[in-house]
Amino acid sequence: MWDYVKIVLFGLIALLAAIAANYARDLAYMVHALIIFAVAAGMFIWAVRTTWEEKPAPAVNAEGYMDGVVRYGVVATAFWGVVGFLVGTFIAFQLAFPQLNFHLLGDGIGNFGRLRPLHTSAVIFAFGGNALIATSFYIVQRTSAARLWGGNLAWFVFWGYNLFIVLAATGYLLGATQSKEYAEPEWYVDLWLTLVWVAYLFVFLGTIMTRKEKHIYVANWFFLSFIVTVALLHVVNNLSIPVSIFGSKSVQVFAGVQDAMTQWWYGHNAVGFFLTAGFLGMMYYFVPKQAERPVYSYKLSIIHFWALIFLYIWAGPHHLNYTALPDWASTLGMVFSIVLWMPSWGGMINGLMTLSGAWDKLRTDPIIRMMIVSIGFYGMSTFEGPMMSIRAVNSLSHYTDWTIGHVHSGALGWNGMITFGALYFLVPRLWNRAKLYSLPAVNWHFWLATIGIVLYASSMWVTGIMEGLMWREVDANGFLVNAFADTVSAKFPMYVVRALGGVLYLAGALIMAWNLWMTVRKGEARMPAPAAAVAAE
Repeated sequence: MWDYVKIVLFGLIALLAAIAANYARDLAYMVHALIIFAVAAGMFIWAVRTTWEEKPAPAVNAEGYMDGVVRYGVVATAFWGVVGFLVGTFIAFQLAFPQLNFHLLGDGIGNFGRLRPLHTSAVIFAFGGNALIATSFYIVQRTSAARLWGGNLAWFVFWGYNLFIVLAATGYLLGATQSKEYAEPEWYVDLWLTLVWVAYLFVFLGTIMTRKEKHIYVANWFFLSFIVTVALLHVVNNLSIPVSIFGSKSVQVFAGVQDAMTQWWYGHNAVGFFLTAGFLGMMYYFVPKQAERPVYSYKLSIIHFWALIFLYIWAGPHHLNYTALPDWASTLGMVFSIVLWMPSWGGMINGLMTLSGAWDKLRTDPIIRMMIVSIGFYGMSTFEGPMMSIRAVNSLSHYTDWTIGHVHSGALGWNGMITFGALYFLVPRLWNRAKLYSLPAVNWHFWLATIGIVLYASSMWVTGIMEGLMWREVDANGFLVNAFADTVSAKFPMYVVRALGGVLYLAGALIMAWNLWMTVRKGEARMPAPAAAVAAE
């Protein structure tokens, strides 16, 4: 019965998408309708061809886990990472050399304004999002001793999420955007992501509820908080009314200072839960596994979890210091940001101290070195962020490249390095290989990425503080000394250094992609795993 429902459903979606493309009021909407038509038509043909075939049992590995979707997630993570880093490096050169802004296939495509949201979404949502989905599916099965719940629903989550990435990215290039930081996609793309995210929640929560292991490991708490909170943030921040059912444009429900407050409640908690809580779930599993040591303090990890999720949700208003937002609201955000420093550093200390008795591994294992450096960047970013939220500091740092340096030290250092470590951990196990193809290549990746981050962040710290000081410099009569163009000119050397840092980071990612590919293709096979599902913790 379900086979026939699929045929009708895919056929209906293809038909409606074709109608939508015909009546489209703008190019982005038409392109998206054609993409959906192509996907639905392909699925319709696949459903017709397979309806009367004998259905094989869902693929599981020797331990009884569903790892096919995790393998696809690992490939997507590496692919989107390289794409995101490449675009980011190119737009860094665009800022240093404006003549690199050019038009492709019409108005705007190829300009910094179109490529910048493409870069941020590719790194955060494509690279980071696929990493979180893949690792959460891997971890929840091992720590629950249960296969993913919902049968093929996990595959819907993976393919549906990557369809969202394609729709969002093409929309940016074609100018379809809500102009909301980290929430750029238009209304119909947001609706699709909501559907996929609810399915993600069902798969993850269903697996936990059917677990054979009584205890819920702390990594799963962090993943669950990330999934639930991001869903809440996404729905509220993206409340909008379409101008036309056949157009991409929409009108936001919130306006003025209320819209700003809602946006940065979303924006900061996207950092707090998407880029922090989810990746802490990765940290609490992969660092102990790679170090072959238990978590230093399980009690501290629980305190870390509850303190973090309670405090983070209130910190967003610090993005709106010295704006129309009431002082009491931005002060509240500042206070909670400062208090947030304590649980963040508690988690950092817990991660670092997990290596107690195994510090010698830092000399011989570049993967654990990568993970430990990521925790160090987590600690540094979670100190710098609260410091920058203080009004006296914020008056200098806000709207300058110091903020860009802060964001990238966290994204490249914390999110990037822990993800690289997770990919190096996962690939040999998922493809049944004894070890990585080349450990020296991991070492090269580590040093290229680390030096790249240092060049990037330090150049932005220098130019950001210089920029802030130039903006506030006045002469004896109280007039500004520097025009805005003067600050842009003064920043040129540091912009070149930043772009070179991006080149090094991208080079490391390319080495990683080659190493993982060679591990799958030519790696030495591993001995068969046990036949029964056994909890990892």
